[in-house]
Amino acid sequence: MKHCGINNETEVCASYTGACILIESLIAQGVDTVFGYPGGAVLNIYDELYRQKDRIRHILVSHEQHAAHAADGYARSTGKVGVCIATSGPGATNLVTGIATAYMDSSPVVAITGNVTNELLGKDSFQEVDITGITMPVVKHNWIVKDINELAKIISEAFIIARCGRPGPVLIDIPKDVTAAKTDILSSLSNTTTAVSERAERLAMRTARETFNDTDIDTAVRLIKLAERPIIYAGGGVIISGADNELRELAERIGAPVALSLMGHGALSRSHPLWTGMLGMHGTVASNKAVQKADLLITLGARFSDRVTSRADKFAKNAKILHFDIDPAEINKNIRSSFYVSGDIKKILKLLLEKIPELHHPEWNNEIQKWKGHTPPSHIPGENRKTILHPRFIVEETAKLAGNNAIIVTDVGQHQMWTAQFFPFEAPRSFITSGGLGTMGFGLGAAFGAKIANPKKNVILFTGDGSFRMNCAELGTLAAYKIPVLIIVFNNGVLGMVRQWQKLFYEERYSETVLDRSPDLVKLAEAYGLCGMRARHSTEFIAALENAKIELSSGRACVIDAVIDSNEMVLPMVPGGKPIDEQIL
Repeated sequence: MKHCGINNETEVCASYTGACILIESLIAQGVDTVFGYPGGAVLNIYDELYRQKDRIRHILVSHEQHAAHAADGYARSTGKVGVCIATSGPGATNLVTGIATAYMDSSPVVAITGNVTNELLGKDSFQEVDITGITMPVVKHNWIVKDINELAKIISEAFIIARCGRPGPVLIDIPKDVTAAKTDILSSLSNTTTAVSERAERLAMRTARETFNDTDIDTAVRLIKLAERPIIYAGGGVIISGADNELRELAERIGAPVALSLMGHGALSRSHPLWTGMLGMHGTVASNKAVQKADLLITLGARFSDRVTSRADKFAKNAKILHFDIDPAEINKNIRSSFYVSGDIKKILKLLLEKIPELHHPEWNNEIQKWKGHTPPSHIPGENRKTILHPRFIVEETAKLAGNNAIIVTDVGQHQMWTAQFFPFEAPRSFITSGGLGTMGFGLGAAFGAKIANPKKNVILFTGDGSFRMNCAELGTLAAYKIPVLIIVFNNGVLGMVRQWQKLFYEERYSETVLDRSPDLVKLAEAYGLCGMRARHSTEFIAALENAKIELSSGRACVIDAVIDSNEMVLPMVPGGKPIDEQIL
């Protein structure tokens, strides 16, 4: 069989393997990069990747979980679908945490797994698991492809489902004999080169979730016009729909402050006067107090997570709640709304803006400004700058290096909250973090996925020593592919967020949260051929940033081991079970 690249000489090839059809279908979907790890059940796929390496790039990771995280970072930073590949059995199950992470945060990822041959399915064969059964709760849809003639159609459907409506991950499981089988290219690839299958069109329509009409828009407008103390709560749905400009215009039109979910950072510039910051457990005083005192809460593309609402029966207790979301399953799930509109946020906001007049709420905005004066604690100025390295200082000084066009990635823990509190996010898709699942170890894979997708942007990973130990083997990926990511480790020698809870609520019984076995992070970076530096105080950190700038420009990733106090806490904080305006300051 000749090389199976699709071109004007297609007719000279008599037949094509399932592996060839898979790769051609990915290319037809615009995929330029896949992240993965080979194994026996996907050998046919990897053989085809080798043949077509000039047309599609494969990034070999150190662990399959980070293939999923890298595909996720690629997707979140671009809005395109990310793709990852793993073999059967443990390779497939290693993807599950990454798939669940993408599912919780509505990130479009196509996961491709190999499996044993059709005749061995269901017989507890070597490296066989029912990956479609395992992933069913954490994907929008999944398939096991038992017929090569269905393969191209299913791939086409998978991409439609991943990106339509509320985006999310899907999984395609392909037995090895299907990737080895041969078929006529003209019939098998017709769905990817001409028209989408009828079933895929129906699925796209079903996930579009357009259920509102003009009367719904008019009702929403009327509620907004009647409000005296409105506040907008914007979530990740605003960024996914590309509605950041419409959000800003609405806020300015009605004079409403804007609070953000963790996933909503970048939906409105931090420098905008109506920005009040994050809402919830570690939210700002301004956002939390404003929601509790508002008479109308306009919620855009957010799902009322428990980390936002805390005690649900006391959340926004004085407000009518106007909820806009593309997923009707989120309406009235956690917080009951007064009125809702289900559909694409960008489309809804455009229709609202056609009908809403300019509104003014000077007294309300003056009250908001007073609350904005309450900010989290900063580093100690003066001489103590030389002996104290404070998280706020780390984030703010790094922001100066990063510039306005950077992509900031985090793992999960205290450093994640400090980043959300202190980094001056100015644009959508500039903040990538695991919000819903809270996946420690997410960061490094997501960071190099984002960097590969955005080679001209600075990509910076803020992580903690606990999270970094879970993904540090991926330093080898950075070294092998010369991916210049800056990694800043908030190293306090403990599991910081868990320890903070132990300190506040468990009488300082620090059970298993002291990390007294970490490697020397500088030597670890150097072992992979990367730049490693340690900073114990502010002047050392600034010097490390300057050195990192030089190293990154030469294509070498850098690790800065930033040593901070183990007792440093994330404040403000709402204790569990308390209303969100009862904060520890």
